[in-house]
Amino acid sequence: MSQNQRLRVFSTCPASNLVEGNYRNAVEEAARWSERAGCEGILVYADNALLDPWLVSQLILECTETLSPLVAVQPVYMHPYSVAKMVTTLSALYGRRLCLNMVAGGFRNDLLALADATHHDRRYDRLVEHATVIMSLLRGQTVTFEGDFYRVKNLKLVPPLSAALLPDLTVSGSSESGLAAARRLGAVAVEYPRRVTAYEPRPTADPDNDRRGIRIGIIARGSADEAWRVAEARFPEDRKGQIKHELAMKVSDSEWHQQLSRQDTTGSAVDPYWLRPFQHYKTFCPYLVGDYETVTAEVSRYVRAGHWTIILDVPESAEELEHIGVVLRGVASAAGT
Repeated sequence: MSQNQRLRVFSTCPASNLVEGNYRNAVEEAARWSERAGCEGILVYADNALLDPWLVSQLILECTETLSPLVAVQPVYMHPYSVAKMVTTLSALYGRRLCLNMVAGGFRNDLLALADATHHDRRYDRLVEHATVIMSLLRGQTVTFEGDFYRVKNLKLVPPLSAALLPDLTVSGSSESGLAAARRLGAVAVEYPRRVTAYEPRPTADPDNDRRGIRIGIIARGSADEAWRVAEARFPEDRKGQIKHELAMKVSDSEWHQQLSRQDTTGSAVDPYWLRPFQHYKTFCPYLVGDYETVTAEVSRYVRAGHWTIILDVPESAEELEHIGVVLRGVASAAGT
């Protein structure tokens, strides 16, 4: 293990378009559950159909004491100066650290509605420029930058951000363009992972310049039968969901979406990797399902393959996070961190 590596766990904030009832309460509950469970932070989504991620993140800061919002940042939504100003403002008001999840894509129709037809790989070039300006400003530099997408001259951020609150970056890293962008930025490349065998044996790249993470759901219990009963009840067969997934795949140029859609696995007592929630349009990540020992071993394999950051799916309940905690404590113990 590199000296700079440690196991980092984030949860995910509920999406506003999927919550029935009081969304504020849903956000506060998920944030408090996540903090009590020991998560470092919580991912906050951004797309055209959702409430503003910065205002949702402010709510999370208000209702927790240590949890760091991992705010999704899409370049087409905000100029890099505005992002940097938002980070330093919220950090000054709450004395808290935010993290930034740099998003190059999203739903293709969202981008077209904003008259953005930038090609997939060029969106990552834009993302690198966007994040470079943001981080230069947050580091207190006077920034002059001339790129293909952004130009600033003698730009400085006032008030400055405390160096102790400098955000960490994550980037979607399921494509080669995403991985390259993450390396250029020194960011964590987060994948919606394939089966763990796809990452074994571990690449020989320098781990300090090849930081990786995974986005997964976990359903674990004392026995595999119990875990699968919970999983089947939470994500039953849903033909309408399958059709939505198929339609989304047709209009998506996301490589991770295509990669997962080509996977053929239903999960079993001996194979914890399960894609029904993704294939039925209930979530965007694979699930690992089984008894504590099996799921712990599977997550540990991802960590040994270099994925030291884990972003969990939206928590079902505080109790569910307790079950997940059993797995993650075992993973941390096995990793010696």
